[in-house]
Amino acid sequence: MRFSPSTLLPLLLALPSATAYWKGFNLGANLPSGPCKSQSDWQQDFTVLRSLPGSFTSARLYASSDCNTLANAVPAALATGTKLLVGVWAEDYNHFNAEKAALQAAIQQYGHDWIIAVSVGSEDLYRGDTSASTLAGQIYDVRGMMGSLGAGSVQVGHVDTWTAWVNGANTAVIQACDFVGTDGYPYFQGSTESDAYNVFWDSVSQVRNVVNNVKPGTWVWITETGWPVTGGNFGASVPSRDNAQMYWSSVACAAFQQAHTFWYSLQDYTSSPSFGVVDANFNQIYNLAC
Repeated sequence: MRFSPSTLLPLLLALPSATAYWKGFNLGANLPSGPCKSQSDWQQDFTVLRSLPGSFTSARLYASSDCNTLANAVPAALATGTKLLVGVWAEDYNHFNAEKAALQAAIQQYGHDWIIAVSVGSEDLYRGDTSASTLAGQIYDVRGMMGSLGAGSVQVGHVDTWTAWVNGANTAVIQACDFVGTDGYPYFQGSTESDAYNVFWDSVSQVRNVVNNVKPGTWVWITETGWPVTGGNFGASVPSRDNAQMYWSSVACAAFQQAHTFWYSLQDYTSSPSFGVVDANFNQIYNLAC
């Protein structure tokens, strides 16, 4: 099942005019086996990204201070020509300040050309960890810090589930964002693989419509989506290599041509469900060619 051209047209018209988009993967600060990643681990991740079909040169990180993420990842990124969508955890107060300090230290040491953008928080609204007004204040706080460091051109926004973005109680966060990162998983909506394409793009369309009404001109980035290769069924959703392959071929290959997109995930073979596209030896689990 696919959108017809007449259905797709409003989606395409809502997109900013551009010739290229960031495309990459979500990367955690820990190895699947548990320990924190070292600089060499990060460099291996970034090297693997470049070796995949599509030659990916960007990645999204969730943290700045946890596991010394930026202290280890930034030199690895610079060595491999990788750009980073940086994460700053917003919960709790002390953690938030530690995250800001780590980002500040990285910019002071390496400049800011390696930064794609900064996301303050990840799915905080979905989890109910904070209020929209508090999170908006933290976004303004980080933007102010970036400006004081000579990095005022770097966009600062937030990543959350599509359901959080379409919730009218969260418009203050949209207003605070330079970009809006939306996470959508048809798997967790109980979709069949055959309907997953429509289910995903419907969520993106809903977010774009809300964002355009609240803060016209703000770009919506696809910051998480994917389909698991292993794990339990979720409603009508069935994890499998074949289903993950079909979801990649239909959704990823289209998204990379339409929006800044960060896939979930590169490697998570110890998780259940597992969304990773490479196994423990960094071999592709399914065909990633578009």
